[in-house]
Amino acid sequence: MPRAILDMMDRRPIWAMPEWVPERIRDALPAGWELVVVDEETDGSGDGAARVSPRVLTAVVDAEIYFGYGIPAAILEAGRSLAWVHSGAAGVGGSLTPAMLASPVIFTNSAGVHAAPMAETVLAMLLHFGRGLDFAAQGQRRRTWDTEPYYVAGAPLSEMSASTVGIIGFGGIGREVARRVASLGARVIAHKRRPARPGEANLEPVAGGGELGSRIEMVWGSSGLDAVYRESDAIVVAAPDTPETRGMIDAAALERMKPGCVLINVARGRLVDEDAVTEALRAGRLRGAGLDVFSKEPLPSDSPLWDLPNVVLTPHVSAVTRGFWQRETDLIVRNLRRYVLGAPIDEWENVVDKQAGY
Repeated sequence: MPRAILDMMDRRPIWAMPEWVPERIRDALPAGWELVVVDEETDGSGDGAARVSPRVLTAVVDAEIYFGYGIPAAILEAGRSLAWVHSGAAGVGGSLTPAMLASPVIFTNSAGVHAAPMAETVLAMLLHFGRGLDFAAQGQRRRTWDTEPYYVAGAPLSEMSASTVGIIGFGGIGREVARRVASLGARVIAHKRRPARPGEANLEPVAGGGELGSRIEMVWGSSGLDAVYRESDAIVVAAPDTPETRGMIDAAALERMKPGCVLINVARGRLVDEDAVTEALRAGRLRGAGLDVFSKEPLPSDSPLWDLPNVVLTPHVSAVTRGFWQRETDLIVRNLRRYVLGAPIDEWENVVDKQAGY
């Protein structure tokens, strides 16, 4: 009997899998298929689970499909009949083991599923600095009615409609950020590694008329990245963690940014040199930084980032939402139908390019 394994019982209550999820997946499976639901807790944080229980390893023997959080090498080694594996995490770095790279198994992830809440976290951080809420928070802690930071010449207050927002990485997260800031009137410069396909920047219409795509300038390569650094009032890092992107926001990159730029990172901590960012914040070259991810997590208590007044720190929670399971299940079911029908791989969603690393 063909078998699929559902191993997504996240240990964190807000991510707990609702009872209707297995039923929807069962309904999408052809007659004669078995869905094995693993009721042991797993960990969907970061790139997903690094360990696999003996029960899961037993379940994947002779299974065709595995749905989990991350794909440890042990899954592929035990599941010699696996044809498709899916991760509920967006990041895939922890899953790109030698076993995965050598395997012909189809690998899909959940890039884009987390995009909406992450984009709203980005928007909140941008408005925090644009409207000077950091000044208000500092005054509140001191119990001081302090208007001075708002009234001085050159006060760093801005409006979204007068701002240029640069987005490094125009995947699911970058697109959702672009939709939100462009709908508030911002100019967007979106950077991708490769040239876009025709029509790629034609995003959904803004409520009330107009095309978001008309407000988005697509740029590519090193010259495009230079334009992002040179022209942006705020820069959002939303690129995947690959050997090419690791450490890309370093001291040299920060020097190329506009004075007073706001830096937001919701991608992965390894893309940003935290020491260089700390120095730029202290020197006033950056207006502020919104950081949800860090090179070491949890962020060590002795990190100087904790004490900087022009930093917003969130503990890698920008994707947290109660809307996850509806989008995740919809994605699984759509690809499951493609699998059953034998659809060409280029018709699938979220297929990971194992060599590219995302």
